Amino acid sequence: MALEIKAIPTLRGKEAERFVKEADKAYRNKGKTDFTKQVKIARAILKKAKML
Repeated sequence: MALEIKAIPTLRGKEAERFVKEADKAYRNKGKTDFTKQVKIARAILKKAKML
């Protein structure tokens, strides 16, 4: 049994402008993740396994 191919909805007008505005805002406000703690743990494991 074949499945029907559905059209992909497209934003237009004010909705499209709002979407782009919100996406840009989210991109500018993205934070950086601090992996310092995870790096310390990984190094301790590698040191214990005599791989570092």
